[in-house]
Amino acid sequence: MLFLTPFGTLTGMLDATPEHTLLTPGPTPIHPRAMQALTRPMLGHMDPEVFALNREIQADLRAMYGTEAHTFTALLAGTGSLGMEAGFANLVEPGDDVLVCANGSFGRRMAEMAARYGAHVRLVTAPLGQAINPDDVAAQLDGAKMVAVVHGETSTGVLNPVPEIARLVRQSGALLTVDAVTTAGMEPFHMAQWGVDYAYTGAQKCLSAPPGLAPVAISERALARFADRRTPTPLWYCDFQGLRDYWEDHSYHHTVPVNLHYALHAALRAALDEGLEARQQRVQEVGVAIQATLAPLGFTPYVHRPEDRLPTVLALRLPEGFDDAGVRAALREQHISVTGGLGPTAGLIWRLGLMGETARPAPYLILMRALERILGERGLADRFLSALNEPQEIAVPA
Repeated sequence: MLFLTPFGTLTGMLDATPEHTLLTPGPTPIHPRAMQALTRPMLGHMDPEVFALNREIQADLRAMYGTEAHTFTALLAGTGSLGMEAGFANLVEPGDDVLVCANGSFGRRMAEMAARYGAHVRLVTAPLGQAINPDDVAAQLDGAKMVAVVHGETSTGVLNPVPEIARLVRQSGALLTVDAVTTAGMEPFHMAQWGVDYAYTGAQKCLSAPPGLAPVAISERALARFADRRTPTPLWYCDFQGLRDYWEDHSYHHTVPVNLHYALHAALRAALDEGLEARQQRVQEVGVAIQATLAPLGFTPYVHRPEDRLPTVLALRLPEGFDDAGVRAALREQHISVTGGLGPTAGLIWRLGLMGETARPAPYLILMRALERILGERGLADRFLSALNEPQEIAVPA
């Protein structure tokens, strides 16, 4: 179940916090094993037990990302946006030509960050709700030292064709940076096979760990580019050499959030124990059931082409005349959080999270029962359960 853990005062005098159903595209409810790990006694960040833990995390991150056997992996002490920024800070120098694929809010964020580190940024764009066309990338590759793309564009529910883009980029000699915030740990991600040079995610997304860590993977090609820098990395906190000093040589750089490491380790191990293919399957099954349940009410996929839909963030266009803000406020009164559109899609779509512990039937059954009460629409819960038991294809409107 997808609930926040009840808590009270230290003396236990206050009533427990009401259970909350979190259906947002991040953060996701904390996995029970991660929650338990948070209660471990504190250890120092230079303790041998912590270094042993970090080695296990690195190995598990290689499995999650699908890297080469000795690819450098680590945790940055910040959210996924720090993972994004660290890539540009370490791998871009003033004047470098960076090609950014931007078809949503997070692609645009990539472009802004690259520009702040002095890059000459060129954009490959696509309309909202559409995936980046690899041919458009190929047409602008000349001269690019880096190509950056969001795998799953959270703001619109679009899955960009990273494998196709990666093949083109590798042939050009440029580095490829991939935002895997809503894919790694839940959807196929094959860093070595595809030819990705730098990848990052956020602990609070597909892994259902607490926010505050950005798992990263850095290829040998990227580290070679870093070693050839003409200028020092302008972001001291996440300088790749400083990270390697701590993670590989066990020398002090900065104080890492030890208990978040324990929680991330537990959540990541839970994901690998379950199996990435099994996780992908439950995302698909719950997503199809949600669409089948809400389609008769007029909810339709925002992303037209099925192959371009991001399974972990289900973007649904709202029925005409639907009171977006009012319904979501009514849901919040019942301790259910649903996220609407971002920027241009505000009031136009809902973005339902299907990552980690959110991608299970129980929380969405709670949503359907709540919508029955709010909308006066009987039978949603039964329809949802029926769709789970009898998986079906969802018709795409012309």
